[in-house]
Amino acid sequence: MALDQLREFLQKMQSEPELKQQVLAQATADDVARIGLKLGYEFSGDELLRMTGQKVGKVTVNKVATPGEYN
Repeated sequence: MALDQLREFLQKMQSEPELKQQVLAQATADDVARIGLKLGYEFSGDELLRMTGQKVGKVTVNKVATPGEYN
């Protein structure tokens, strides 16, 4: 169910440039999940990260390494 919510959120992001800019400005997957939650979509940052490399419509999920982040 959460993956369905995540896919719906990503599809919404395609059609709303302002939402896309908000998402791209976030530092972590959890931050993106909080934006989704405010809009009624329930998914976790971990679920978003598990979709790295996958494409939903015109959106491809990419993980961006943040400077200072430890692997």
